Amino acid sequence: MLAVTRERIVEEVKSARFVAIQADETQDISAQSQLALVLRYIDGNHSVQERFFEFIPISESVSSAILERLETLFTNDDRGKLIAQAYDGASVRQGEMVGGVQQKVREHYENAHYVHSYAHELNLVMQQATSNIAAVRVFFSELGGIASFFTRSPKHIAILDQVVAQRLPTVSSTRWNFSSGIVSTVYLNQEVLMECFEVIRSASVFDGTTVREASGFTRMLQDEEFQFFLQLFHQIMPHVNTLYQLLQRKAINAVIIQQALHTFTSNVQAIRDQAQQQVPKTEDVHSRRVFGEKEKQMLCKAVCDTILTHATQRFSFTDHLVSATLLQGHMFKDHRRRFPVEALNIAARAYPMLNTAQLKTELSLIYDSPEFKGCCGATALYQLLLVYDLQETFSETVALLNILIATPMTTAEAERRFPTLKRIKAFLRNTMGQERLNALAMLSMERELIQNIPDFNESVIDKFAALKDRQAKFQYR
Repeated sequence: MLAVTRERIVEEVKSARFVAIQADETQDISAQSQLALVLRYIDGNHSVQERFFEFIPISESVSSAILERLETLFTNDDRGKLIAQAYDGASVRQGEMVGGVQQKVREHYENAHYVHSYAHELNLVMQQATSNIAAVRVFFSELGGIASFFTRSPKHIAILDQVVAQRLPTVSSTRWNFSSGIVSTVYLNQEVLMECFEVIRSASVFDGTTVREASGFTRMLQDEEFQFFLQLFHQIMPHVNTLYQLLQRKAINAVIIQQALHTFTSNVQAIRDQAQQQVPKTEDVHSRRVFGEKEKQMLCKAVCDTILTHATQRFSFTDHLVSATLLQGHMFKDHRRRFPVEALNIAARAYPMLNTAQLKTELSLIYDSPEFKGCCGATALYQLLLVYDLQETFSETVALLNILIATPMTTAEAERRFPTLKRIKAFLRNTMGQERLNALAMLSMERELIQNIPDFNESVIDKFAALKDRQAKFQYR
């Protein structure tokens, strides 16, 4: 079954114009490091596919394991088809040995440009915003303390369910959508949380330590500085969460990310500007209230500036993604007045398989056509060219669109494979062999593909019948 499905995936890869890989690592129940390898490409039906290929056990070198699998997918003549490799930026992958995994892969596949997962970049942006400012770091530590207070005791949870009727999400230092959840929950349930802590303080069943902690959390929820940060991040986190959810989508490309990042930074800038506009007109050195307001505005400015600065730096596209500016619909009017020659030259250097002169001619025609101006993103333009059957007329533009669409912006799809690994290789099946693990994982994750393979059962039977040694060997003691 595994062999038949892999053969079908290899056929799709060979027929695809360009292919990219995503890889991410986790540990199974037996503490064995497993690398999930996912292939991304546009299939013959012009649909974006992200196919699970296999879990690779990692004992020594990640780069060697990846290169070994790529040898089965690409011949020497097809090496140029691999146009991107995406990892989450962890040191074991990005910085392994000299040059990192991405550099060792590029030694064999020169067009395989490295893409740092932009969802991971967003996590790093928020980590900088909370770790560089001491007061913000204390705030999230205190916020996490509320969640851990309730989760460590069934009695605490029972009172939380009774009074608040809602559980508190856990705080994660690497997944900021979790932090968004607890900020929103605490903000919307401040009064009932204080009521919950009051119930714990007045109950005689709790020891002195628990009562003391409940009293501390009550004072913390009433603290002016805590209230300020809670309100500030209640404004910021929905925008972070929206961008994070967008970065998890399969149909994401560089054009959409640029537009989403512009929206995100504009919203954060609006929060910053709103705080600055609230500066008191008159200053009184003897007024503690005025000093408090100015301090809040300074902290709000510091938080927003940190997010904006790191978002601009970390989301700045490398050379092979600058070509996305050629296909941004809202810039067509500017491109019509002045052709983006620099972006075109960068795209040509990154992807030598493109015919630069022909691509420039095609893009000039697209910029002058009003029908293309409404396209938002590479996928929309690609679909429009397909609708009008213009693949041959705009062949180089279609090739560039293929590259941009096939290039993964995150490793989200590889991460989505981890729960399946946890379900299959559970505690009672911790000695499962690698081939059986991959077969069951393939059956679970690519069941739609398997259902669409004609005569799948017959192919599996024929493959099994062709095996020379198919008898099970039993040893009796």
